[in-house]
Amino acid sequence: MLLIICTIRLPPDRLEQARPAMGRMISASRAEAGCLAYSYAQDVLDPGLIHVSEAWRDRAALEAHFKSAHIAEWRASWAELGIGDRKLALYEAGEGTAI
Repeated sequence: MLLIICTIRLPPDRLEQARPAMGRMISASRAEAGCLAYSYAQDVLDPGLIHVSEAWRDRAALEAHFKSAHIAEWRASWAELGIGDRKLALYEAGEGTAI
């Protein structure tokens, strides 16, 4: 399993404008084969900071995600939404255990 932990930053006053695009990205990603989880969360203490967490079955599923039309549309919207700072980390993990 692959885990992606990411943050993106946008001007806090553009968050409402960004919500529909984020919603489309989340819904389309969750529908992809191999997507185990896909979520965005606004930081409570830092307006404009969005935490992204993703879990993918394998590298092939993640590569297909990176080539999808919805990710291209999402990335194309970044300039208009003021999304500038992006930090992404990829981790390989086992299946996990509920605790």
